[in-house]
Order: sequence, then structure tokens, then C-alpha cells
Amino acid sequence: MMESYQQTIEKAAEVSLPWERLSGKNILVLGATGLIGSTVVDVLMNCVSLDFDVYACGRNEQRAQQRFAAWWTNPRFHFLRHDVTQPWEWPADFHFIIDAASGASPQLYTSDPVGIIRANILGVDRLLDEGRKRHLEKFVYVSSGEVYGEGDGRPFTEDYSGYVDPMSVRSCYPSSKRAAETLCVAYGQEYGLDVSVARPSHVYGPYFTESDNRVYAEFIRNVLRGEDIVMKSDGKKFRSWCYVVDCALALLFILLKGENGKAYNIADESSNRSIRDLAEMIAAIGGRKVRIELPKDAAATGGTPITKAVFDTSRLRSLGWQITGTMEEKMSATINEAAHALKG
Repeated sequence: MMESYQQTIEKAAEVSLPWERLSGKNILVLGATGLIGSTVVDVLMNCVSLDFDVYACGRNEQRAQQRFAAWWTNPRFHFLRHDVTQPWEWPADFHFIIDAASGASPQLYTSDPVGIIRANILGVDRLLDEGRKRHLEKFVYVSSGEVYGEGDGRPFTEDYSGYVDPMSVRSCYPSSKRAAETLCVAYGQEYGLDVSVARPSHVYGPYFTESDNRVYAEFIRNVLRGEDIVMKSDGKKFRSWCYVVDCALALLFILLKGENGKAYNIADESSNRSIRDLAEMIAAIGGRKVRIELPKDAAATGGTPITKAVFDTSRLRSLGWQITGTMEEKMSATINEAAHALKG
């Protein structure tokens, strides 16, 4: 049976984890108005029996007020308006940090590559440098599966490293993510900080923004407008996918059980599929069709050069993290939630 976003959030907040580690502590979530960060905040705020405070940090206060309307006046919730590339005075000691502050919209990789690099490197450096002075107990950096680059067809394990062209502007994203990961382990080595890295696959879920041009968001907007999905490629690129609530819970497993200095892949291995298959699924749910219209100039579509990116999640599952439900059920819930938000 298909569960709503809220039902999956409530179940996530009840999963057996050493939540007591958070008791009396301050948890900072950066990138809190983004797809992944906002879902982490929702899970944490649904842990109603615990006495920790959640600090949600983002740049857009208006979006935050809309997204966190249910929590805005809750004494455990605090919104911090801040750009991670800028210096700032912490309003409190943050004992646990999940850093999901990064531009994840592919259009930014060519329109603002310098901003992408600064958010990934300067942001991490400022957080860890301040954290080492302020009782930081655990830092989780939300990296990306794009750090693996172009592989050789095998599922990516955390010790794998494929090819990334450093002279491509689009490499601003994977290259700076790689550098930020190394910066995390460098702080761990030099200053004794407890740091772990998360590498999510392609993540989908509700509450994506109007400016989000990732393929699943574009496809959903098509069907909600009553349009067929028009693909500008053959859709053969093959990906691992993960529902955002499953991803958020994985981050909390890494926060509370992850090993220092380790990276963890996050993906639903039962949801591996091509972009074409994804489009067909979303179109079927929305009662529409898929059409392919290839541009005359193949380079005009842009996008990642990576043809296949599937993830091995053995290391994460060894912590006790599990996936339940199907991608079709979760995509249906995503579309229903997005339709409801559109009407609201």
C-alpha cells in the first residue's frame, strides 16, 4: 500500500537508532531548504520524545517559512539564514552537523561554477574549523555519487574512483566534492574530528523547487501540467535512485552509527533504471506518454557525461539501514504530494 510522505517520515523517526546520543544536544542541518536537508529536518522534528534542538540553515527564509510551517513556532526548531561561503558567528555550539549545503541543480554547473566550488570547499572548511573549537562531536558531509566519475560498468563501491575531466567546467561539482571529502578526512586526521561522508545516488521526492531542473522534477512537472514527457536524449543513461526519506534516514544512520573517516553510498539498489524507464514510470502514473525529440546538436542538451552509475550499498546496510516499499509506490507518493503542493 502506498504511504504518504508524512507517514514515511513518522516511520523513519521510529526506527531503532541510538537517538539518545542526541539528547540535550544541538543538531545543525545545512542546506535545510533543499530536497535532502529539509527531509532530514522533518525526521528529526518528528522525534517528539527527545529533547534535542534542530537548527535549520539556509539562504531563503521565505522558502523556509513555507517548508517548515509546521515547525516554525516549535521551541525545538530554529532557522538560521546564512550562506555557507561567508564567515559567521555561531549562535550556539553545534554538537552534530549534517552538511547538505550545495547547489545540486545541473544548470548551476555551467552558470555558477565558481559558486558551486566555493559552497563545497569554503563551506566545509568554515564549518570544520569552527566546529573543532566548539565541541563538535560528529560531522557528516553530504557528497555525491558523481565523485566516482565515469566508471567501467561495475557497481561503485566506496573505494572506487573513476575518471573526472578536471578541465571541464561541469567538473566544478564532482571535483569540488572530491576535494571537500579529502578536506573532511584531513580535519579528522589533524584535529581528531569524527567525520563521515555520505554519497547519495540520484534522489527523488516531493518539495523540489520550481528552479530544480533535475530530470525527475522536470518529468513530474510535465505530467502535473497535463503534458506528455518530451525527452531530449535517448534516455539510455543508467542510474541508481533513492527516495528522499530513505536517503534522510541513511544520513541519520551515518550520523549516529557511521565509522569515523569512512564514506557510505546511499541508494535503493532495487531502483536501478535508465532515464527512459524513469520517464515511462512517471508518465504511466500521470496518465501521459513519453516522446523523444533529439536535438540536431547533441551537445545542446548538456548534462553529465556519465553513462552508468549504480551503487553498492553493503557498507551502509551493515549499519542496519534498510529499504522497504517499491520505487513505483514512492514515485506515486511524490507526484501526489507535488500535486497537492501545487494546488496549495
